[in-house]
Amino acid sequence: MTDVGSTLPKDSDWAIERILELFEKRGEERYGGEDVSQTQHALQSGWAAEKEGADAELISAALLHDLGHLLHNLPDDCADMGVDDKHEDLAYRWLTRYFGPRVTEPIRLHVEAKRYLCAVQPRYQSTLSEASLTSLRLQGGPFTPAEVEEFQANPHHTEAIRLRGWDDEAKIKDLVTPDLFHFKNYLIQAAGSASRS
Repeated sequence: MTDVGSTLPKDSDWAIERILELFEKRGEERYGGEDVSQTQHALQSGWAAEKEGADAELISAALLHDLGHLLHNLPDDCADMGVDDKHEDLAYRWLTRYFGPRVTEPIRLHVEAKRYLCAVQPRYQSTLSEASLTSLRLQGGPFTPAEVEEFQANPHHTEAIRLRGWDDEAKIKDLVTPDLFHFKNYLIQAAGSASRS
């Protein structure tokens, strides 16, 4: 059996180490207005995906969906100041160099998935945290009917909706989860899949 790590392009190996470094350096920053840190939110999202039996690409997407917050220098409460940090686009642009669309597209679409769910499931919006409602307003609010149709036409919209669910539940203070090292092999597998496609 081939070791997936040995078949990775050198830049993907570098990217995984860089991701872990970003969490090490900035992961203890508060996750918006929630009672968890950036790292806790990422780990809870990745663990929720793993517990649901998702594959390596989708577990990686869940773990990395908010990486954009660690790539910019805006304060963690920028949404409260009326600034949409476009973290989904920032993460997408950075990660597409190292991972395939099964990782990057759900990440790019996870904010749109929130807007979509607000439009098609009236009760969904009432389940959002105050911080998520604040960012929703900055992100454009619920989708229009035309935007709903456009979102549904995207081949990755189902994965984005699954990711959104894990994102929404990953805000539990002091929840014990596996650590980042636990998820490293999923990142290696996901990057390896991208390099073979």
